Amino acid sequence: MGMLLFIFTEVLFFLGFFWAFFANALSPSIFIGAIWPPVGLQLFNPLEVPLLNTVILLTSGITITWAHYSMYIPSKDYTKQTKTALLLTILLGILFSIFQGVEYFEAPFSINSGIYGSIFYMLTGFHGIHVIIGTIFLIINFIRINKHHFTYKDHLGFELAIWYWHFVDVVWIFVYLFIYSHLFLYPDYSSLIS
Repeated sequence: MGMLLFIFTEVLFFLGFFWAFFANALSPSIFIGAIWPPVGLQLFNPLEVPLLNTVILLTSGITITWAHYSMYIPSKDYTKQTKTALLLTILLGILFSIFQGVEYFEAPFSINSGIYGSIFYMLTGFHGIHVIIGTIFLIINFIRINKHHFTYKDHLGFELAIWYWHFVDVVWIFVYLFIYSHLFLYPDYSSLIS
């Protein structure tokens, strides 16, 4: 119950950033030029690194589900599949973080680029921190699986890490759809992307 409440508070946390984004995108203030995104801002191409990171995180959702279902094999063989799938998930989480860092390094705008830059970096930055925390959570579970702390009947810590990882995946889908690809906000933004 505690983990469900924690994830619920995290949903509300991210909802606040999405709310700020949509409030400005759907009714831009005259102080930012009454246009969204603000004039002169070059956006990320959603078909480059953001799409790659989306594929990475969705694949990690598949591998963590594979690890989860492998845990229920009632034999001593369950750990081999679980460890393989969990290790793949950890590597995908690390890869996501690396690509996010590269994207930040090469970004055409910064957190100082007005309200858009502030919301973008707060939202994607906090999501990135959640990916790092989730990866650490999975690494700890990988160590515990190697030390045989779990059985196919008793693996609550691993189960909670899986919930958290799926939460991180779902948040990224919304980040990609609305922040990177600007779905539903303005249909012709091809001139804005790099």
